[in-house]
Amino acid sequence: MKLSPVLRAIETLGLIDARIIHTGQHYDYGMNEVFFKQLGIPEPHVHLEVGSGSHGAQTARILERYEAHLLKSPPIATVVFGDVNSTIACALASVKLGIPVVHVEAGLRSRDRTMPEEINRILTDAVADLLLVSEPSGITNLEGEGVARDKIRFVGNVMIDVLVRELPRAEALKTYKRLGLKRRAYGLATVHRPSNADDPAVLERLLLYLRDLSGRLPIVFPVHPRTRNAAKKAGLEKLLSTGYPFVAVEPLPYLENLCLMASAAMVLTDSGGMQEETSFLKIPCLTLRENTERPVTIQKGTSRLVGNDIGAVKNAVDDILQGRWPPGEEIELWDGHASERVAASISERFCH
Repeated sequence: MKLSPVLRAIETLGLIDARIIHTGQHYDYGMNEVFFKQLGIPEPHVHLEVGSGSHGAQTARILERYEAHLLKSPPIATVVFGDVNSTIACALASVKLGIPVVHVEAGLRSRDRTMPEEINRILTDAVADLLLVSEPSGITNLEGEGVARDKIRFVGNVMIDVLVRELPRAEALKTYKRLGLKRRAYGLATVHRPSNADDPAVLERLLLYLRDLSGRLPIVFPVHPRTRNAAKKAGLEKLLSTGYPFVAVEPLPYLENLCLMASAAMVLTDSGGMQEETSFLKIPCLTLRENTERPVTIQKGTSRLVGNDIGAVKNAVDDILQGRWPPGEEIELWDGHASERVAASISERFCH
């Protein structure tokens, strides 16, 4: 998704010929090809088709296959996004061949090294030549790790660019109506991180609470493949059974999910991206984590860390339903133009 506005901005500048490499890391159709179609992203030039697997196996396959592509067709730079296995694998393959790396969303830190994403972020930033930061904490973190200031650019949040562009189209879908819900009269919940999905006791506790909460406020629960597999393994499948007011659905394409988020009374999630999107939309967000790599969503946005402690979740829900939730502030450079700054930074660095 983050590629969409950046690619458009690069093409508008007309100084760089961009090639899209699709690693195939996400293997669910709703989390993959649909995004390309909805957001108008061109067909990738190369498909690596790595599929699923353990972190080590998946990262190794991406590294091997992307290196082979680089040897045949070396670019002036590799641009990587975020913190997934594709990010670090493509960065490593590039830097080992002397190809500069640009990291979009650099500098984010949760301080939790049990998270695979945190390891990916740290390592990618360590080898990147140009580090493009989405919020002020990124600059502080990178400078604290010894990154030269002239490698860092504060460009803003490209995910918000996608949201700004696509929100009218998403809202027109009125996905909540198709689910029998009313605007601002339901909650949207997602769970997929290991700290919540992989511990059977924690997962059961969260699902039981969400089902209980749906008695006060209907809940839409898109079921991530990881969560469904974990529930099946733990014998908790019955807790994923759907029926109003607890509406469990398959993973949603971007526009449908954005529609539900923008029209919800609250969001409960462990997704970093949804923390950002809800802060921009001014939707109350309960972040089901003990930490976040996106502190601006807590400091200026509409997110609150509640972990998976049901008592803390209940207190936060009460605050929202009783109108005690802070409205949030505007966040610097989350203005829908971050991708233009990304394209300008890349062109300035590599087009002489």
